[in-house]
Amino acid sequence: MKLRQVFGTVAISAITALAVVGGYGYFSKNDNLYAGQQAGVLPANYKYAGLTEGTTPPTGAIDFTGPAQTATPAVVHIKTKTNSKQVNNNLPRTQQRQQNPFSDFFGDDDIMSQLFGGRRNGVIPEQRASGSGVIVSDDGFIVTNNHVVNDADEITVTLNNRRTYKAKVIGTDPSYDLAVIKIDATALPYLVYGNSDDVKVGQWVLAIGYPLNLETTVTAGIISAKARSLGLNKDKSGNPGGAVESYIQTDAAVNMGNSGGALINTDGKLIGINSAIASPTGYYSGYSYAIPVNLAKKVVDDLIKFGTVQRGYLGIQFGNASDPNLTDERKKEIGIPLSAYDGIFATDVEKDGGAYNAGLRKGDRIKKVNDVEINSGAELQEQVSRYKPGDKVPVTYSRSDKEATVTVTLKNKAGNYDLVKNDAMMDMLGGSFLSLDPKKAKEYGISGGVIVKKINAGGALEEQTRMKDSFIILKVNDKEVKSIDELKNAIGTEKTFTLSGFYPGYDGLYEYPISLDRE
Repeated sequence: MKLRQVFGTVAISAITALAVVGGYGYFSKNDNLYAGQQAGVLPANYKYAGLTEGTTPPTGAIDFTGPAQTATPAVVHIKTKTNSKQVNNNLPRTQQRQQNPFSDFFGDDDIMSQLFGGRRNGVIPEQRASGSGVIVSDDGFIVTNNHVVNDADEITVTLNNRRTYKAKVIGTDPSYDLAVIKIDATALPYLVYGNSDDVKVGQWVLAIGYPLNLETTVTAGIISAKARSLGLNKDKSGNPGGAVESYIQTDAAVNMGNSGGALINTDGKLIGINSAIASPTGYYSGYSYAIPVNLAKKVVDDLIKFGTVQRGYLGIQFGNASDPNLTDERKKEIGIPLSAYDGIFATDVEKDGGAYNAGLRKGDRIKKVNDVEINSGAELQEQVSRYKPGDKVPVTYSRSDKEATVTVTLKNKAGNYDLVKNDAMMDMLGGSFLSLDPKKAKEYGISGGVIVKKINAGGALEEQTRMKDSFIILKVNDKEVKSIDELKNAIGTEKTFTLSGFYPGYDGLYEYPISLDRE
């Protein structure tokens, strides 16, 4: 009898344990989606890397064939077309790119059109360019660079198996130089997110993309540095101070067209999005730069869920003690020790910001964010940018040789804790809008725009401007908009911006500055 009871108890325990494990697995599957991926699940293409769910890669001699075969099906060729534009003295002209030793490597077609296209008889000719992208979900979400798809009228995606799709833009953010596009497809191979925090200098990596309009190309190199800031990016208002850069530097060979492609580790997992090269010619000269995946996946997740990036702010301005602009006089004024030769210091602290509320003041040295050591402005930006408004983040700082850790509740750019959707900002603008019909756009000699059909009472348009109904918006700051979606994306979460456009039948370009500061 006792033996039967023992067996019965064991059986019941086993069944209960199986039920708990099975139940947890079932319910957790619906609660662990992040940036288009489900934690712990590997797509079928990972069979080439010798990995299955829950396994680790084999050790031994380095062999790149497994990760290369794993990743190539999930890296796509992106081709864009920007329609020709009729220009005259009354309408804005597209500025040509300036030569920069730190080049984006957008596409050879784009370079050729600049060399041989140009403006002819008041017409900016049709522009074609190419880049790369990475599939991050089996239902067609693709991450690439903002500069690959920015201002494109048509986006075409070609998979590794040569199947071609039209893509639509889900969201973009120039501050990070990232964008999410989507194709209508299912059961696609995709790359699993790795952990860019674990990347070590000297580690082998592979760069995968479509350089120089070639088919899929794989190159190998090592990580040569981390947290590089190059001064390439600008936010939506054109301000470089609002951009986020913390690049992984590698010596894997990349060229024009690799932009937006994958940087992977030897497990075949995504650790970065290739974005720039250091080159005086625009072609590969030794170093390339990738956006860390831990930063990219947060941006991707926000763009998919909200259409805009939910960016949290500490509420400080910062500088490196070694910056030559921080003279001894300036250090005395701020409160930075004259003996400080390294480290990141708060050069100003906004009184209504999260950092000030938590106790930080000018002259404090920022040592850690979320227990991660901070040694550069790029590292500080990268860590803070992983969080959204309302998140509580531990910040360790030192003042007068005394160290303390406080919890900072991050705010958004408007100075509160709200998550922001593009539609909310449009509501504050106050009006009904309509994308300009292509035929009408052609009559006006423009590529597109947004008609302000009616200005609503109580909104920013009515209270802050003399804008009239039927105004056609062409630009937000210096970013062209050709549809309502592009208008929403261009405004994003900006507090202040300028709308530029014209009134049909009247000469001249009109500009209306707008402030959506909720305070």
